[in-house]
Order: sequence, then structure tokens, then C-alpha cells
Amino acid sequence: MQIQTTRSARTRVSPAAKGLAAVTALAMASAAQAHPGHGAESFAAGLAHPFGGLDHLLAMVAVGMWSVVALPKAWRTAGPAVFLAALLPGAALAAGGIGLPWVEAGIALSVIVLAALMLNARRIAPATGFVLVAMAGVLHGQAHGAELAGGHSFMAYAAGFMAASTLLHAMGLWAGASLQRLPGWAWRTATALIGGSGLFMLAARV
Repeated sequence: MQIQTTRSARTRVSPAAKGLAAVTALAMASAAQAHPGHGAESFAAGLAHPFGGLDHLLAMVAVGMWSVVALPKAWRTAGPAVFLAALLPGAALAAGGIGLPWVEAGIALSVIVLAALMLNARRIAPATGFVLVAMAGVLHGQAHGAELAGGHSFMAYAAGFMAASTLLHAMGLWAGASLQRLPGWAWRTATALIGGSGLFMLAARV
């Protein structure tokens, strides 16, 4: 009976959970292979950085939530995947000294845009949404890359913030799926809270 229960539980593992586990395992492996000292410190810093700012938290959760409504169930992880694919080169450019102007204001604006995507998830074409998500990913990557301390390993640091970002996207996917089971006002309230926070942050940065 116990074996049957275990097998049944395995069959219920979602693709999003499998992807999260794979990326997290890869990040941990990268950290383990890094040289002691700077590598480990860089991984820890990268892992903590996305959790250190409300703008990063809201943006990545919003991407997951938008994906739940805007994309077919089998493709829900495509939204987070696009964000992550843009996040890494954005960070690499900033770490290499190539920074975009007005990044902090752009990040706040990205939170507002992602909230607007959530509100209009069924009216805005997914292709348009992917472009906006990718632009947000580059901006957030710029902020991550600019925070890399001199002499530290970018590879370990990137493994950290990629793992943390994947976790936040998974939280967004879970939150989006949960809100879909509630009355419509719950989704609109969540959207308003995210968008309002973005507006407040933008006003403080311009």
C-alpha cells in the first residue's frame, strides 16, 4: 500500500516543479564546484539578492501569475523561462561594466507593466507579453549584475540569483493557480496591490 501511494505521488509532480528542482540542483552543483571563499560568497549573495528587494519579488511572482492565465497549461513555464533567459545576459552586461540608464526606475516601471499584463492577460497576445517579460528580465538582470562585488565569481553569483529567481517564479505559478479558484475580485486585488506598489516605487525613483 505504501509503494502504491509513493508511485501515485510521483505521477502528480508538475513540470514546473520538475523544472524548479532541476535548476536548483544545477545551481547547487555550480556552487559546490566553485573555489572556496569568493565562489561560495558569490553564490550566497546571488541567492539572497532577488529576495532583498520588493521590486524583484513582485516582478518575478507577477510573471508566474500572468503565465497561468495567459498561456496554455502545458506552456505555463514559458513566461518564467523567457524572463530567466533575459535575466542572465542583462546581469552579465552589468557585471562587465555595460549598464543601461535609469535601471532602477525601469525596474519599478516593469512591476507596473507586469501588473497590467496580469489584468489584461486574456486580451494581450502572448507574443507581446513575452517581449515585455524579456525586457523586464534584462532590467532586473542589470540590477543583479551591478551588485556583484569585485573579485567575486560571476558564475557562482549567477547560479545563486538564477536559483532564487526560479523559486520566485514557481511561487508566482502557485499563487496564480490558487487565485484562479477564487472569485474574480481576488485576482483584481492582487493585481492592484502589485501595480500600486510599482507606482509607489516609480514615484520614489524619478
